[in-house]
Amino acid sequence: MPTYDYLCEANGRVVEVKHRMSEVLYTWGELCAHVGMNVGDTPGDSAVQRLATGGQIVKSGSLGESVPPCASGPCCGGGGCGFGS
Repeated sequence: MPTYDYLCEANGRVVEVKHRMSEVLYTWGELCAHVGMNVGDTPGDSAVQRLATGGQIVKSGSLGESVPPCASGPCCGGGGCGFGS
């Protein structure tokens, strides 16, 4: 499930939230209820804005070795690409 960053301008807090791509949170109260957090001193009807930095999905295939795929291939035998030397 993707994560999104939401900004509440009323309190200046940015909160990372996981939800479906089709879902959008509009108020501080909705955001707090979604993540199980107390609204605190901020009014629950304060608007929140989904930031452009959100929506990150990490594929399981992206995890694992950090060696470039060509490090074991013929292009790196002589160190031509810089990874094999």
